This record gives sequence, C-alpha cells and structure tokens, in this order.
Amino acid sequence: MILLPAAIPLSASYGIDRPARHDLSKKDLARVRAVTQPTTDFSEPEKFEAMQAGGATSTKLVNRDSFSQVSANQSFAGEDRFKLGNALFRKLWVSSPSSTEASDGLGPLFNSRSCQSCHLKDGRGHPPENGEPAVSMFLRLSVPPKTEEDRQKLENHELTRIPEPSYGGQLQNFAVPGLKPEGKMAISYREEPVTLADGTVVSLRHPTYSVEDLGYGPMAKDVMLSPRVAPPMIGLGLVEQIETADILANADPNDADGDGISGRASMARDPETGEFVLGRFGWKATTPSIKVQSAEAFSGDIGISTPLVTDAFGECSIAQTVCRDAPSGVQERLGEVEAPDPILDLVTFYSQNLAVPARRDVGDPEVLRGKKLFYDAGCTSCHTPKFVTSKDAPDKAQRFQLIWPYSDFLLHDMGEGLADHRPVGDASGSEWRTQPLWGIGLTETVNGHTLYLHDGRARNLAEAILWHGGEAEASREAYAAMDAADRAALHRFLESL
Repeated sequence: MILLPAAIPLSASYGIDRPARHDLSKKDLARVRAVTQPTTDFSEPEKFEAMQAGGATSTKLVNRDSFSQVSANQSFAGEDRFKLGNALFRKLWVSSPSSTEASDGLGPLFNSRSCQSCHLKDGRGHPPENGEPAVSMFLRLSVPPKTEEDRQKLENHELTRIPEPSYGGQLQNFAVPGLKPEGKMAISYREEPVTLADGTVVSLRHPTYSVEDLGYGPMAKDVMLSPRVAPPMIGLGLVEQIETADILANADPNDADGDGISGRASMARDPETGEFVLGRFGWKATTPSIKVQSAEAFSGDIGISTPLVTDAFGECSIAQTVCRDAPSGVQERLGEVEAPDPILDLVTFYSQNLAVPARRDVGDPEVLRGKKLFYDAGCTSCHTPKFVTSKDAPDKAQRFQLIWPYSDFLLHDMGEGLADHRPVGDASGSEWRTQPLWGIGLTETVNGHTLYLHDGRARNLAEAILWHGGEAEASREAYAAMDAADRAALHRFLESL
C-alpha cells in the first residue's frame, strides 16, 4: 500500500499529488501503460479479456458456487488457508455464556450470526421483501457534527461519521435472548415511469426508509439513514493490489479536462498504522484494506471483537447500558478479544482470494457490439476497464496480474436520485464509489435475483443504468436514446462480465 505524501491537506476538496509507481522498471511501466489503454477495436476480443482476473481467474463450471472458488493461481498451502478461512467465514456465532467457548460472543446486538449470512454465497445481498427480516441489508446511522471536536475528528479522518447517540453507527435488528433488538428497517416504494427515446416505458422504484419498533427510545431528530446491501466478495485481493498511483491517475476532482467527470479519491486512516491512505473498499470507499473491512464487519454486523476492533460489545452504544451489561465472549485462555489471532487473518485471506469467474461469450458478435456501445456511451469514464496489479504484491496470486474490474475506485457525484444525503469520510451525500462490474452477469445464477445498486432498488440492468445521474447523466441519456436492439446488446455485454 502506497502512503500519500504528508503534505496532502486533510480536506474533501484537496488536490492530490500523484505518486509514481515504484514497483516497475521503465520497460515494465511502458508495457503496463500499453496494455491498459482502452481499446478502439471492437471486431474481436482483446487479448486475455476472458481471464478477467488474470491468473487468479476461476474457470470452474458456472453454478451457484461461482463466487466461492479460490484464486486459480493460489498455492496448495494457500488453498488450505483459504479453506480454513472459509470455515470461519461460515461459522455461526452464539451468545454468551455458552459451552462452545470458541464460538460465543455474538452481539449482544447484531445483524447476522455469520459473515456468510450477509454475503450470501459470497455474492450480492438484497433488500427484505414480503415482511422478511433484513439479513443481507442494513441501515447506517449518523448525525451531523455538533461540536468543534466532532468537526476536527471528521476533518482529520479520526472518524468517518458521528454515530447516532443512542443507536450507534448501524441499526441492529437482532439481539441475544433477554435483550431487545434496536429496531426494524421499513421500506416503502413508489413507482415512477420513465419513457425512453423509442417509446419503451421503464418503471423505476423510489425507496423511502424509516425505522420501526425502536427498542431503546427515540432516535435523534437529525439522524441520517443510509441503506446498504452486502456487495459481492470476488476479486477483493486484486483490488487491494492495484497501485495507488494508478487509481490517483484517474482522479480529476476539479474536472480539469472538462469532460463532466470529476472522480475524487477517498482518503482513510489505517487503524493498524495511523497513516493516511487511499480508501478503496465499501460503497463510499471509506475503508483502506480488506483486513480493516473484515474487522469492522465482525464488530458492526456480528458483535465480535478482534485485535483491530477490540470492543466486545460491538455496536452497543454507551447509552445502551443494558446491552453493555450483558456477558461477553472474551475467554482469558484465548486472549483479550472474542476472535483472537489467527481468526481475523484467515478470514482476511479468504476474502482476498475469492476468485473472479472467467467471462463468457467474449467473442460473440452481439457482446462485442454491446461493448462498443458501452464505450461509446462514455461508461468507461468511471468504469475503468483494466489495471495491472503491483509487482510487489505480498502474495504471488495477486502479483502483476492484468485485471478487468471495470471500476476506477473513485468517488463520483451520482445525482439527486441516488443521493442518501449522508456524508461519510470524504464522500458527500450524493457521491458513491464506482462499483466493479466483474461478475455482474452471474448475479442471478449465484444469488437468485437481479437487484442492483447500493440498496437493491434496481430490479434489472436497465433500471440500474437509468438511476445514474450527476456525473453519469450523459451516459444515462446515451442509453435512454438507444433503440431496443442496442440496449439488448449492451445488456449482453454486461451479462458476459
């Protein structure tokens, strides 16, 4: 991970000096620049295009387990670690005290009993429907800063947001026996028809979020709610090894080139080192590494403490005394946290090595036509097709791989339609990190649905595209102007990813 120069100001509007790649010779740098240039030839597939995660690409049979395969270039020893991490990822935690001492510590308030319960089949979550409880989707909570101390902590990136005083940073809709859950997420939708240039009518559903059955008193009147579905887990280790310089090279916070696209880097404090680094994970790019993301999920989603997030009571706020009086799962003989080493490291390794499946039908004429339409519509201005990972990556499986994530991993203003009006870290209430598109075509195969975007509001690819606004407005309008055959071809391209 490249650290950014200390001279960079700690504000959301800073200009970013672009550090050069330090891992390549001049010859290798020239090769990387050549191979990652956007194509202009759509008559045939690009070289290595089908293997969209390089040597780590999975070529296993396409089925419900397509997102659960190990990196194809991982060693035998690495595959053993992957399997151990998989077992811990699937592990069901139980409340304390319990006879299964190595598994207790759940909650006391929680969203899920295991990592796998949120990341279903290592894929995409979905909003609750037909009265079912929310499991793979939850609500983030925060309030505006009230004091100068709060503002300074946000400015210095000591905090990414100010938690709601009674309910913390995340609504917990489950609790261990004897305690009340914090509440229940409620969603209502209204339909809005959108007429495309050829007369086709697409209905977009607008969600409204609220909280019912509050268990610990009223929430702050100025609370900000933001929904999140669990994103797919594939390819994370490769994303982690994209050189910071290559991501920053696409940043244009002031739109200096005048193309209407002003991607901004999201910066984060690494809790392991205290250093100021690039955030590249999460819907708002607030998290600097997979290990940090895993530790925060253990704490926030399951209520399990780790060496990085040591509070055994997870998301229980200081105001929830009945919650913090509950027994914890800390076992003196096992250490000072509920999930001591090497649990976090094994789950991190597993998360770093979930393989991206190989593409399908890359040479199909309709797929190639859809690819050209995708490029012509300007989608690649944010959905950057290719990177080459660091030659210094600590794991050979992620080292110097040509990958095709179709994301620039920067923040973009997506317009009022997708705005959650909740700033977090460097992201404003209308900014989101560009989501990688690899694997999107297997969502239904793996997860049994085609619900997209940060809250699953889009029921198909057409709706997902039509929700794009702000910096993506021109691409959205280009899509809306296509006839049905062109839209179908563009969908075929996305379904091949």
